[in-house]
Parts: sequence; C-alpha cells; structure tokens
Amino acid sequence: MRFPTVQEQLDIIVGNVVEIISTEELEKKLLHSLQTGKPLKIKLGADPSRPDLHLGHSVVLRKLREFQDLGHEAILIIGDFTAMIGDPSGKSKTRPQLSAEEARENGKSYFEQASKILDARKTTICYNSDWLGKMTFSDVIRLSSHYTVARMLERDDFERRYRSREPISIHEFLYPLAQGMDSVHLKNDVELGGTDQKFNLLVGRDLQREYGIAPQVCITMELLVGTDGKEKMSKSLGNAICFNDTPNDMYGRALSIPDSLIETYCRLLVPQKSQPLAEVLEDLTSNPREAKRALAREIVAQYYSLTAAGEAEEHFDRVFVQKKAPDNIELFLFDEPSFPVIDLLIRLGAAPSKSEARRMIQQNAVALDEEKITDTNALVPLDDEPKTIRAGKRKFYKVATKKTF
Repeated sequence: MRFPTVQEQLDIIVGNVVEIISTEELEKKLLHSLQTGKPLKIKLGADPSRPDLHLGHSVVLRKLREFQDLGHEAILIIGDFTAMIGDPSGKSKTRPQLSAEEARENGKSYFEQASKILDARKTTICYNSDWLGKMTFSDVIRLSSHYTVARMLERDDFERRYRSREPISIHEFLYPLAQGMDSVHLKNDVELGGTDQKFNLLVGRDLQREYGIAPQVCITMELLVGTDGKEKMSKSLGNAICFNDTPNDMYGRALSIPDSLIETYCRLLVPQKSQPLAEVLEDLTSNPREAKRALAREIVAQYYSLTAAGEAEEHFDRVFVQKKAPDNIELFLFDEPSFPVIDLLIRLGAAPSKSEARRMIQQNAVALDEEKITDTNALVPLDDEPKTIRAGKRKFYKVATKKTF
C-alpha cells in the first residue's frame, strides 16, 4: 500500500489526542514505515470485564480505525487472561476477577461490537491468554524483577489507596506487567488507550526496552463524560449510551446530555466529514436544542442507519413531546385473566426483579392505559381488548388474553 506522507498522517493522528509519548519517535516510525512500505503495528487492549461497549469506548476505537485507514495494522487484544486479574486503573478498591469462560465470552461480544467501527476484515484479534497462560512461575518471577514496588506506587490510584490504607493485593501489581508483556509478545509500534491507561502503556514501553525491543509510542485519548455530565461514561453508573442500545433508547439518551457537553460529544464522536452537523454546531449557542437533536440523529445513524435515526426521532417526538404511545408496541398474550402488577412487569421484561418492579411503581413510573399504578399489590385485569402498559419513560407493552387471537 502507498502511505500518505508523514505530515499528512500526523495531521490525522493528532486529532483529539491528549498525549503522544513521544511525537518525535512517532514521526521516526512513520517515516520508516513510509520508506520500507511496511505498516506499523497499532495495539489496543480491550478489557472484557463487561460484555457491552458504550460511546466512551468508541473514542479510542475511532483512533484505531484512523490508523487502519492510513494503511497500518490494527491489533485488538482481548485481555481474557488479564481480566482474571482485574484492571485496578482508577479503582479505589480491589476489582472483582472474572473466570476464564466469562472473560472469553465477553471478548467475543467485544469484537463483534467493535466491528461497528473497525474494519473487521483488516483487524487482527488476539487473546492474551494464548501467551500469558503459558508462562511458568519462573517466568513471572523474572518478569517481576524488571519493575520495583516504588515504581508501582507512582501510579496515582495505587498511591491514593496506599496513603488511605486501602488494601492493595499483590496480584494487582501484576496487571500492568501482564499488559506490558502483550507489547513484548507482539512487538507493536504504537499502543492506544484512555488517559486512565497511561501508566499501563508506559509499563509496556519500559518492558519492551528491557527485552531489547524498540519501545512503543504511547497515545492517550480523552475520557468521555457520561450523560449525567459529571462522571466518566460507565454502564454501572447508569450514564452510558451503549452500542447495542435500541435506536429509540440511543436517541433519547443522547438528548439527555447537558448542553455543555454537545460540543465535546461532537468533537469526540462525530467524523469531521459530517458537514450537516458541523453547520448546526456553528449555531450552537443560539439553538442548542436543534444541535442536540442533530447529534442524536448522527449517533443513531452511525450504529444503525439514517432511516433508523429518523424513526427514533419520530418516536421520541410522539412519546415525549406529544405524550402519545408509540405506533408499534409489542403485544404479549396470556392465558391468565389477571396478573399481580409486579409479576406482570417481570414477565414483560420491564423489570429484572421484584424489588426493581416495586421501586418503579413507588416512583409512579408504571401506568395502565396512561393511568398510573400506585399500589404495588394491584392486579392488572386482562381481556381480549389489548391494554397498554408503560414502564418508565421509554418502555411500552400491550397485554391481552389469548382467547380471541
């Protein structure tokens, strides 16, 4: 492949980047790649501690895709072995460990979802258990000899926990070393990660040098703030927009971000070539509502289609602006003539547990044909005329008996 010039590549690579360690080394690697015609190996480690990706993950995935489009080799490492350790980055306490089966299963889902951004045909996917799982205890001791406890305690989260006397397990020190061994094994030229991964990336760079390998360039990306406008996007915090959200949920959650985040979301999530959205942003201060709607449409279109984005907007306007039920609501048919409301919510999939169903009712979030249900012991009568159940703001169901269907 014929690569763009070094400067043309740099102009693309530096977009939305927080830090490059170091730019001079990256320029040398790009020049060597250009002169030899050999693509650089660009590594991104994926922690499969959860099976679902959100827009925060897309920031660094888009950077990996840019390297792909420039002609370089994208390597996605599924950390199924390191997930059994648990990444302590940014954590105030020991992180739960996954079994090998859980990590491997989550990793498969991760790659499938990441392929919505990456060119899957040009992405090399690896599982680090393939080499880390083969290391002997002697190998681990030799690896540990390359790093000191003092160096580990330079890491912000370890230092905070050490000073506050929070427990730090020895196995947590092994996480950055294990991740660094991925770089030693792959001999990659560049590693990408969020700013919270800087320490781990630098450990990989140091270990490559220790093992006589040209050290990788480390590139860190900004962490996306969640829809609450406060914390880093995380599904566990309830402030995430996930790749696998329905178009309706994705659109609605995008509209829930504070106005102060519109520009940041556009910068980190929307390709520069999206001219219609760029035009809206020019008028952001005078019409933030329309800018946010354009952003929500763009996000849905990226993960689904323009048609799905339009339908999601129509759904939102009908349900939340006009206060009407959606046009297409799934019909559930039952043999029973009535249901306790809590049991019905669980059968419909509107609530994962009885306690959650009870909480929804107590918060006036459940309605039968637009009449709120406030009694947690209420019975919902069913007959051959479908009734509409609303659970929360976005979930609608039709329920009826089977006898006439």
